[in-house]
Amino acid sequence: MQQPAGNYYDKYHTRNPLARVLMNGFLKSFDSLVDRIDNPGSAFEVGCGEGELSIRLARRGIRASGVDIAPEAIAEARKRVLSAGVHVNLATGSIYELDVELNRADLVVCCEVLEHLEDTGAALDALHALCGRWLITSVPREPIWRVLNLARGKYVSELGNTPGHVRHWSSDKFLALLKTRFRVVECRTPLPWTMALCEPLR
Repeated sequence: MQQPAGNYYDKYHTRNPLARVLMNGFLKSFDSLVDRIDNPGSAFEVGCGEGELSIRLARRGIRASGVDIAPEAIAEARKRVLSAGVHVNLATGSIYELDVELNRADLVVCCEVLEHLEDTGAALDALHALCGRWLITSVPREPIWRVLNLARGKYVSELGNTPGHVRHWSSDKFLALLKTRFRVVECRTPLPWTMALCEPLR
């Protein structure tokens, strides 16, 4: 995911049993939304982090690419892609500076990124421009996210806010934001996230 340096946490390979249950719910929701899409030939993931979602898409036979602002994340993603035996084009880059013609895809994925960005309007504009047919996006669901952090004794001095999270949305507020540029086709709420499948408004 597109995170600031020093806030790296590999949630996909965590050994924490509760975190694994939560991540399984996240991945099940993601897969079910991809199932709703009719034959996407290409996918582009913005803020791909370690590449786990792009790998899942590539295993479906979708031509997948990904970008992340952190070079160390892309280096790790390349290792995981190689280990998975699939092909995913990966590059370092910012959501605000992407080449639309080069990276436009049937499906755009942007999960666990928008909460890190100050200019969400510009970010949504970029996603809209990249999106050929579909967008799958997710953010932490507030205030549940912070409550769960406090319950496990994390970030107490920040009232449970994860370092690097500068935007916070309930499910209703996040969907309202998306509807300024997209039609929300379906919403899933795997604890503690909001995830939506959208079509771009033209």
